[in-house]
Amino acid sequence: MKNNRRMPKVSLDAADHQILAALNDNARISMTDLGRLLGMSPQSAADRLRRLEDLTVISGFTVKLDREALGLAVGAYIRIRPAMGELPRVTGLLAEIPEIVECDRITGDDCFIAKVFVARIEDLERVIDRLIPYAQTNTSMIQSSPVRLRAPKYS
Repeated sequence: MKNNRRMPKVSLDAADHQILAALNDNARISMTDLGRLLGMSPQSAADRLRRLEDLTVISGFTVKLDREALGLAVGAYIRIRPAMGELPRVTGLLAEIPEIVECDRITGDDCFIAKVFVARIEDLERVIDRLIPYAQTNTSMIQSSPVRLRAPKYS
């Protein structure tokens, strides 16, 4: 079971901020290049990076995929309101649907908002059809993304 205790705020110095900015630009940066950027040895840069991982400031490394190059031309947000008593079933179903790339539990009239990428509208319809026996849905198509996923502002 996930531990939901809050960690105390971690104090980051200028080098930590530089590491985070460099990784945000290129998560595959070499320790040699990171050390050069920070004005320290590759081993010291690796130690600083490992410290940020140990503190869970960095929880993983990822790759940015171009959904259109993968043939996923249709993007949408689906707001989901489970029927009475169906919250656990809907939660499990959301985790099982591979076309859902991100999903958050939210406040307000709906319980969840899910981000979906599919090749065709018919594929989106199939995703929605899996949900509607157990929940009300409201779908909004993505027209464009003026702000792509980026690191949150931190201090």
